[in-house]
Amino acid sequence: MYRVVHSRRALILGAAAAAALPAFAQDAWPSRPVRVIVPSSPGGGTDVFARILAQALSEQTKQNFVVDNKPGASGNIGAELAARSEPDGYTLLVASNSSLGINPVLLRSMPFDIERDLAPITRGVFAPMVIVANPSTGWKTLKDMLDQGKREPGKLFYGTAGTGSPLYIGVRMIEEASGARFSHVPYKGAGPAYQDLLGGRLQFMLTDLASIEQHVKAGKVVPLAITQKSPLLPNVPTLGEAGLPNVRAWTSFSVMAPSRVPPAIIKRAGDEIRRALRTPAVVQRLEQQALIPVLDTPEEFAAELRKEREHWGQFIRRNNITPD
Repeated sequence: MYRVVHSRRALILGAAAAAALPAFAQDAWPSRPVRVIVPSSPGGGTDVFARILAQALSEQTKQNFVVDNKPGASGNIGAELAARSEPDGYTLLVASNSSLGINPVLLRSMPFDIERDLAPITRGVFAPMVIVANPSTGWKTLKDMLDQGKREPGKLFYGTAGTGSPLYIGVRMIEEASGARFSHVPYKGAGPAYQDLLGGRLQFMLTDLASIEQHVKAGKVVPLAITQKSPLLPNVPTLGEAGLPNVRAWTSFSVMAPSRVPPAIIKRAGDEIRRALRTPAVVQRLEQQALIPVLDTPEEFAAELRKEREHWGQFIRRNNITPD
């Protein structure tokens, strides 16, 4: 009897001690450098946000947050790498809603399951998208563009980095809502598309405001409408104000982790990220990049992500959109 009781007591004490270890480790997060995987090339919107966030978290937590770009396969290479990483809180994923909201409903097969293999931390920021036109078109308003797109269906060209992006689907939504028709030119990146837009080979683009703002300021392109209001273009109407209230397209950059990361670390990471994105210096940097903080909780982010997949999925299925 004594041995049984003694063994039982030892098991209880051992279990308590084991439980205390991860709790201590979680409370100490981060106690070493954190890898931040970005599933796209340097210089894009996702990368810009990730680097702003990584610098802020490094200063705030006194631990290094190191951005690691892993582009390819429409973002799936980097996202899968994050999903398969050790679930200890020392690998995070910063990805756009192309990777998290569109790929799962656009691609026939995925190398991993986003809902099963990744845990939402926070939807960090929205990135307003703006419709810009080459000045040679003579357009002053979105209505000018749509009217010509109805008169001359398929004769006006726009460019994107592919069909798996909110930029392409956004134009398709505009076509569906307005009855105008345009011709799509896919590029391997935004840079070549911008060159053709500035050179007049493309008539317009729907693109991230942060990427095109310098050309707007220089008068090289004309802004016609924007997806969300921005202090950088206060006089440019939203799509709703320009007559398309039912077109809902947006870009966002969010933070996720491997799904088996302990909830305490998910909460701590979310708290640190939201704290960082509220600091005045970071807010100023985000505003300079036309990024709008969202700062939702893991639960709010998960719910919105489900709604977003359904939103994009309905449109993709209705219009038989397939990958390039």
